[in-house]
Amino acid sequence: MKNNPFIGTGVALITPFNEDYSVDYKSLENIVEYTLSNGADFMVALGTTSEAPTLTKEEKDKVVKTIKKVVNKRCPILLGMGGNNTTSLIESLKSQDFDGIDGILSVVPYYNKPNQRGMKAHFEAVADNSPVPVVLYNVPGRVGVNLQASTCVELAKHNNIVAVKEASGNMQQIMEILRDKPADFDVLSGDDGITQPLMALGAKGVISVAANGYPELFCEMVKAMMEDNAMMARDIHYKLLKMNNLIFADGNPSGIKCLMAYNNLCKNVLRLPLVPVSDVVKADIETEFNNMKKI
Repeated sequence: MKNNPFIGTGVALITPFNEDYSVDYKSLENIVEYTLSNGADFMVALGTTSEAPTLTKEEKDKVVKTIKKVVNKRCPILLGMGGNNTTSLIESLKSQDFDGIDGILSVVPYYNKPNQRGMKAHFEAVADNSPVPVVLYNVPGRVGVNLQASTCVELAKHNNIVAVKEASGNMQQIMEILRDKPADFDVLSGDDGITQPLMALGAKGVISVAANGYPELFCEMVKAMMEDNAMMARDIHYKLLKMNNLIFADGNPSGIKCLMAYNNLCKNVLRLPLVPVSDVVKADIETEFNNMKKI
């Protein structure tokens, strides 16, 4: 049986920036500690929410070192390592320092638009060459193609592929994976807004953007589902429903950075091509955040 350490609430960590667009490592330290102390089960480094495409190799290395230092082995760390050049990605796996890293999150290859056989061959090559467990990441809205349920289930049989982050938003597809997958393969929600219903259907957690900004409530909802307290989880789900949508209304991580800046967790700074949310969305996020404080 495979062992998947990535269950419960995983935080898709943002990368905070200073006003001069340099990485704000001190705020990153504070965010990791804040989320961990408020119930997060694992950390996700250099995922989409981290603005990884805009970071230099040196910055990426320092971001990972910072996260590892703060975590100090208190929870698993999942490292984003994906790409659309399979050979290059395998070379990166061979040179990566995996000390303190418990697995990799690897996205469906983008831009190339591989077919299902290409995706399967790509991920099998990645899993064969990764010294740590692999979590698949299906997000067709970003990459242009969809990892179909049947392909995901086939990949789930690989002894080094332990889970999938499903962000297709296609409930029928996700239910088919949950129905057909091996017992030692887990499904994680890739959408904050449908985490609770997906867990009711059998998902084992989430890789969450929202948990950067309001980890206590979000982690409480996930924990309630893990403890079969569906009524409590459902109540929290509906309390968070509006904010879970608002933080994506004008792009990610623009929305969550807006909220976190309002809560003094980071500055509302992004690197191009991303920009802060519009004034309208900003006002809506601030209003809803004040409403959440009353919960």
